[in-house]
Amino acid sequence: MHNFLFGIYPYIALSVLLIGSIARYERDPFTWKSSSSQLLRRKQLVIGSVLFHVGVLVIFFGHLVGLLTPIWVFDAIGISHGAKQLLAVIAGGIAGIMALIGGGMLLQRRLNDPRIRQTSSFADIAILVLLIAQLLLGVGTIFVSLQHLDGHEMTKFMSWAQGIFTFQSDAADHIADVALLFKLHLFLGLTIFLVFPFTRLVHMLSVPLRYFTRPGYQIVRSRRNGPAE
Repeated sequence: MHNFLFGIYPYIALSVLLIGSIARYERDPFTWKSSSSQLLRRKQLVIGSVLFHVGVLVIFFGHLVGLLTPIWVFDAIGISHGAKQLLAVIAGGIAGIMALIGGGMLLQRRLNDPRIRQTSSFADIAILVLLIAQLLLGVGTIFVSLQHLDGHEMTKFMSWAQGIFTFQSDAADHIADVALLFKLHLFLGLTIFLVFPFTRLVHMLSVPLRYFTRPGYQIVRSRRNGPAE
């Protein structure tokens, strides 16, 4: 079961993420959006959204760089495993708390405002709950990481992640003896990748490059036809 969850399941989740996202964009391009509810209740959305998105982005890119950068690179530039572990704990902890506060505000807003609840689908609420659960697990792993400040545990996850992306059949063996909390965190993260194409999260893949070159205003109706209604 361990080999399936951490040696095979990652490929299933990543394959669905890739193929599902492409299929959704090709088949249902008009569903490729975040479905903003800004017009219904703006103030709480702005505060919660900023905290949530900044926190999640810091965590995502921190994991991406931290897990997929070869260990020898950190050794070459003089960053010890312990220093990398401490940096991950501090930066990840701050970003995790920010994202948790923001996510809690967004969930409370989505559940308690009747108008927003009416326009929210099951997937909208479910993915937000999954993300908050993942953030809670991530913050929880900090207390376990504080017991391993030598950085040795961190290298296990780096070896596992790099083993997955280089198709090593024994990748799961690297994390066989890590704490259960870490395994739950990894499993839920992979599950979020699995359901990603079927949720509003797909808007994360849309890089708004045209935003910087678009006109400063939009004509809804020409002046000669009267004012826009």
